[in-house]
Amino acid sequence: MDEAWEEAVRANPALFDGPAAALVGVDRDSADGLVLTWARATYRYRALRHVPGAPALSSLFVAVAQPADDGRLMVGRMCPSTAAPGRWQLPGGTVEPPDRPGELDLAALRAHAARELAEETGSDTPPEALTRWLATRGERGSVGVMFLAPPRPAQELHDRYAALVATETARGDDPEFDRIELVGSASDLSGLPGPHVDYLHPVLRHYADN
Repeated sequence: MDEAWEEAVRANPALFDGPAAALVGVDRDSADGLVLTWARATYRYRALRHVPGAPALSSLFVAVAQPADDGRLMVGRMCPSTAAPGRWQLPGGTVEPPDRPGELDLAALRAHAARELAEETGSDTPPEALTRWLATRGERGSVGVMFLAPPRPAQELHDRYAALVATETARGDDPEFDRIELVGSASDLSGLPGPHVDYLHPVLRHYADN
């Protein structure tokens, strides 16, 4: 694992072995909800995915469906210095463990989702304005908890992103998204250059159907 991680860092020095919540169990409760069991890990453990014969490590992540006022959803393309360069996804990311021992409850996930939305797109929606929406399970068993943000004018979404890019660039940093687009349906994904996360197609289809 360490060798695979060090090789990845040599290829992309921007990678950071920060804290992450690894998903170790998914169960249903009596109310037909989900109980997610997690363990403290770091991004280094994800290198196990590239070690032959090693068990797959599932991730717990959050994502935000940010609609424009015309109903389209915002998606972003990960920049070259990230762990998934060129990949299209909703704003969001891997969940970080709490600073102190304790549960990752819905409020913590909502706060993390709001922070990811602001850091990646410049749209600083308060956590309490995000509505719990969907849970997805995709590649390697990873689970995503998704929230729906209030609609914003399309031009405002583009302006906020442009302001974020200008700020990040001025201080010598790369924005996590090097491009954003507004998409209205799953069929629009064919017009985006590059790969996209496995959850994006079914999530867009569900959004369009509802």
